[in-house]
Amino acid sequence: MNLSVKLRRTASAALSLGGINADATRPRRIEWYDVILGCEAPAADNPFLYIFQRYTAAGTATAVAPQKLDPADAVTECDAAENHTVDPTYTANEIVLEIPLNQRATFRWLAVEGGRLISPATASNGIGISTPTSAALAITATAHVNER
Repeated sequence: MNLSVKLRRTASAALSLGGINADATRPRRIEWYDVILGCEAPAADNPFLYIFQRYTAAGTATAVAPQKLDPADAVTECDAAENHTVDPTYTANEIVLEIPLNQRATFRWLAVEGGRLISPATASNGIGISTPTSAALAITATAHVNER
């Protein structure tokens, strides 16, 4: 099942933009295949480093409802969250993608064949996006994922 998840972080102290993880009740694998990243703040010349990293606990955040791209699909079993007050428990050395950008830039990442970012079908395990270079600005991402 293909899903769209909009993630947003307002200006805060937490570094995480958001994440998508396997549900505790019926965990399934999540495959990230398309992500659009950007900053909502007024244009400025600030560097950003978007880091996609695996985690084992989702942290404390606002829940987000993944949207089915095909309305005929069954109900999703994954969980998503944004605007963290407590960052997820990121796994050391499990960075799966880094994207350096200027604050003025909007960027789209598309996975090549065999290059999707995949998280395990283990409860509360997932992949999150953080920006350790700046937590003071509102940023957003739209992620398209496949739940299987």
